[in-house]
Amino acid sequence: MESSLKFVVADDHPLFRGALRHALVGLGEDIRILEAGDFEAAQAIVAAEDDIDLLLLDLSMPGASGLSGLVAMRAAFPATPVIVVSAHDAAQTVRRALELGASGFISKSASMEEIRGAVRQVLEGDVATPAHLDLGTEGDAEVSQLIRRLQSLTPQQTRVLTMLSSGLLNKQIAFELDVSEATVKAHVSAVLQKLGVDSRTQAVILLSKLGSDPTAS
Repeated sequence: MESSLKFVVADDHPLFRGALRHALVGLGEDIRILEAGDFEAAQAIVAAEDDIDLLLLDLSMPGASGLSGLVAMRAAFPATPVIVVSAHDAAQTVRRALELGASGFISKSASMEEIRGAVRQVLEGDVATPAHLDLGTEGDAEVSQLIRRLQSLTPQQTRVLTMLSSGLLNKQIAFELDVSEATVKAHVSAVLQKLGVDSRTQAVILLSKLGSDPTAS
């Protein structure tokens, strides 16, 4: 375990951020913890810091829509490992989070030592899941197909998709990504093809199936 570590804790409940902060302290000699109370603030922090060791991300907070928030964060910052932290800890939620790029999952009912153990596992390169949880297999064929299609997107294509879901126009996406509108149009076309849909609206509806209720099928 490194003696110097930097964490981002993103959760809209100050008391739970405090609990996570308490759990993280003591994992090294020099621990720095940055906090965010909404998804936009979390993105801003990760964008501004280039040496984050781990992001602990709540699935349900302002600006995030369930697992689609994880998809957006992983697309924008693929080098930053993410542990999802959620009260929705059913096996299908944990499994879907891991399939969509999370390095681990911590239930909000976990003990301090369980939280520390999960963080240590991820920092050591392993995947952390709640103990004694059988992840099983995906029971919803539509969601399973959606996850496979999302996995086929490049990070840039996934970023374009999440920006479409936020209602951004091509010129706004081009500005955010610092590319031409022609490049954005090419990305949109590729996204539609890979998702098997005919329009931006259909793509956004498809992504929303990973939306605000992480336990929904």
